[in-house]
Amino acid sequence: MTIKVSKDVEKRLVGLADLVQRAADRGKDPSIEIPVRALSNVKFNEKKRIIEMGSHTQDRTFFNVGMAKKFMQTMLVADALAELQRAGLTTSLREIYYRAKHTIRDSHENTFDGQNESDPLIEDLEVALAALREELHVRAENAGTVIGPLTVVDDGDSVDCSRLGKGGYSVPSIVEPDYVRIKRCTADFVLLVEKGTQWNRLAEDKFWKKYNCVLLTGNGQPPRGVRRLARRLHDEKRLPVYVLVDNDPWGYYIYSVVKQGSINLAFESERMAIPEAKFMGLSSADPERYGLPRNVGIKLTDKDIGRAKEILHYPWFQKKEWQSEIKRMLSIGLKFELDALANKDFQYLTKKYLPKKLQDKDWLD
Repeated sequence: MTIKVSKDVEKRLVGLADLVQRAADRGKDPSIEIPVRALSNVKFNEKKRIIEMGSHTQDRTFFNVGMAKKFMQTMLVADALAELQRAGLTTSLREIYYRAKHTIRDSHENTFDGQNESDPLIEDLEVALAALREELHVRAENAGTVIGPLTVVDDGDSVDCSRLGKGGYSVPSIVEPDYVRIKRCTADFVLLVEKGTQWNRLAEDKFWKKYNCVLLTGNGQPPRGVRRLARRLHDEKRLPVYVLVDNDPWGYYIYSVVKQGSINLAFESERMAIPEAKFMGLSSADPERYGLPRNVGIKLTDKDIGRAKEILHYPWFQKKEWQSEIKRMLSIGLKFELDALANKDFQYLTKKYLPKKLQDKDWLD
């Protein structure tokens, strides 16, 4: 796939090589300044209602024995990314790993032992260069699906997402306007569903047709392509976005990533986060409200409890309603999956639960 080349991004990548060359010419230790990607270096902008990256950085140097290998790896990945820019091509995270991997001359040492070493470096370069992975021409595996009254133009082909059976359209990891154009959308809202199993139920029952919505899923934590497409539909078509997740700390966090942005990649929140997104459920009050028996709940593990207590202190969960929501789950001692609604009826989600939620405007902000 050939896409538009950004000379600015290519220039920033080449600038890293220039930095090393200038340092070598002066006999100095080359150094790259990398913003810290951790909770300690993020702040919640209450006005914008998104997570933003702070100003803390760390230097990655070549002459430091503990950093030399990672410095070399960073430059190899940057070189592979620059090659993509010059060729106007996109590639996968996996191919970047193989492109940069080789055995160092006169040794038995490999530049990379696994993809788990190269993937984080791409994120480091994103924040260091202020260029999203999509701008670096790196794509991930398609991990999302969409169905509904939406037509897109993908690589010149018009795709009507209402005419793809129950399977839907596989959301690419790069959904920027140069790659995917939103041609037409007549939906009233976007429903972003955590689990593929629930998305399948909604698709099979034609929920999207009856309630005129776009159904999106990322099959768990929504990948960036899914989040970005939801954001584009929100911005360009002025569609409300509702998030449907399990009633557990991980569901809460998935919602917060959609709404406020990711802690790990806080710099991307301006383009990814949807501050107006609403939490449609499953909430900790729903099991009682909808008559779900306790025996379909799952006992909270120590890990669940620790995670819930952690997010309880996040600035973006300080609203009274969210404090009550999380504390109620902890006091009940149980978590409930969306799948548990099948205890009532296989179509309870589409015929009873969601219609009542929409009618009552029963969501958390």
